[in-house]
Amino acid sequence: MRILLVEDDRTIAAGLEYSLRQEGFETVLCYDAGSAKAEIRDRLDGIDLCLFDLSLPDGSGYELCELVKKQGDKPVIFLTALDDEVNVVMGLDMGADDYITKPFRIRELLSRIRSVLRRYQKQPAQPNVWLEIGDIRIHTLEGKVYKHGEEVVLTALEYRLLLIFANHVGQVLTRAQLLDRIWDVAGDFVNDNTLTVYIKRLREKLEDDPQRPEIIKTIRGMGYKAGD
Repeated sequence: MRILLVEDDRTIAAGLEYSLRQEGFETVLCYDAGSAKAEIRDRLDGIDLCLFDLSLPDGSGYELCELVKKQGDKPVIFLTALDDEVNVVMGLDMGADDYITKPFRIRELLSRIRSVLRRYQKQPAQPNVWLEIGDIRIHTLEGKVYKHGEEVVLTALEYRLLLIFANHVGQVLTRAQLLDRIWDVAGDFVNDNTLTVYIKRLREKLEDDPQRPEIIKTIRGMGYKAGD
């Protein structure tokens, strides 16, 4: 399921892209109307839903919505800081399927995306509720982590980091990749030094022997790998 995301604020865009990918969506990211128009004209057939920021440096989400609706029957959701009734009505009159006002909770946005996709009968399969790395099990809907059936309490950032590893079991992830993916919608991030600290904390909580890790392994000269 592929989403065309158009957002000029790069911090917000990075957080949204990360969150959408964690939920199983592919994303095509544009920062302005010009590049978005090119995507719409050339590759709209491969897009399942559009998320458009209303105010863009070289245009507006209205223009993009109009172009989408002329080319194909694709759902459109507006992201905007404007919440007055005139803008809401204008967007919906132009064919937009929904409208969400910033700031918003990512879970609210995901709920609206799935609701719109259901109306278009393109709801993606629900992601696996349980993720596993060795003896570690993660219940993604509850945001809880278990080792040998006992809950392990993690901080929000530790949990996000573990989730990245759990979604890429067997894949070597570089430190740069981990740093890029740890961003959230608020723009919080971890620098290179503190990434080492968080990996150490995860190992202390999850590994039988943190000095000889089996869950999150160091791949010398490359990065880290979860599982075998």
